[in-house]
Amino acid sequence: MAEIGRRQALRIAAAAGAAAVAAPAAAREAKRPSADDEGLLVDVTRCVGCRACQTACKEANQLPPNRAEVEGGIYDAPLDLDGSTKNVIQLARGPGGETAFVKRQCMHCADPACVSVCMAGALHKIAGGVVAYDKGVCVGCRYCQVACPFDVPKFQWHTAVPVIVKCELCRGREKGPACAEVCPRGAVVHGKRGALLAEARRRLAAEPARYVPKVYGESDGGGTNVLYLASQGVPFDALGLPKLPERPLPELSESIQHGIYRYGLAPIALWTAVAVVQLRNRKKDVDASDGREEG
Repeated sequence: MAEIGRRQALRIAAAAGAAAVAAPAAAREAKRPSADDEGLLVDVTRCVGCRACQTACKEANQLPPNRAEVEGGIYDAPLDLDGSTKNVIQLARGPGGETAFVKRQCMHCADPACVSVCMAGALHKIAGGVVAYDKGVCVGCRYCQVACPFDVPKFQWHTAVPVIVKCELCRGREKGPACAEVCPRGAVVHGKRGALLAEARRRLAAEPARYVPKVYGESDGGGTNVLYLASQGVPFDALGLPKLPERPLPELSESIQHGIYRYGLAPIALWTAVAVVQLRNRKKDVDASDGREEG
């Protein structure tokens, strides 16, 4: 078989690269939220920071306390989501100095970035829209931590056999999420997404001066099953909720990946690049050999 020339190899590499860019992205099934999905409505204006939801979450999920000594007493006082905390209340401060308590947990996205990058399928959507986790197939790559725009999945660094920890809406619990069950102020409401959206809009219409005129999660990042209402003084960005496009993040990343790998273009480009490097190294060896012979 005749050897491929260097210029020919370069032309093939260029053509493969151009084709990879120009190739249409493979069709991807649109993943949108359903009115029947299970979710939460978090009304930050009603939260008094009692942290009953934190305690109930740990009890329902059999999670150990985060022991911290505060003013001479020992308390369960997690500062953030971590390897033993699926739900946390944090203090947020608005641009004018106003404060509010905000509940953080998995957002249960309609098209989750964590599920998109999970190579083993440990993170996956189940009936009802919950993003569930199967520790039995998790390989510990922690790609989900990098992909999640809400910084939710946490890794148990302190254990010999670590797993990812995140809210699963107390799946399997007959009474539903423990956090919503114990909330004394209606700051956390559990239900179907359609009903939660209707309740959020009712509250906005009833007290427009109280709220930012938006339901966070209705369309942000493709839509989430955990929805938020915020006050005028402590808006969503002050609560730590990122500004996201309406298009789901995995929709773009997966389309690019599918376009690159369509028709085997990525492997072709890779092997062509390898061939070019081999040809260059061979030329250097030949030149060096010729130099020794002349000497």
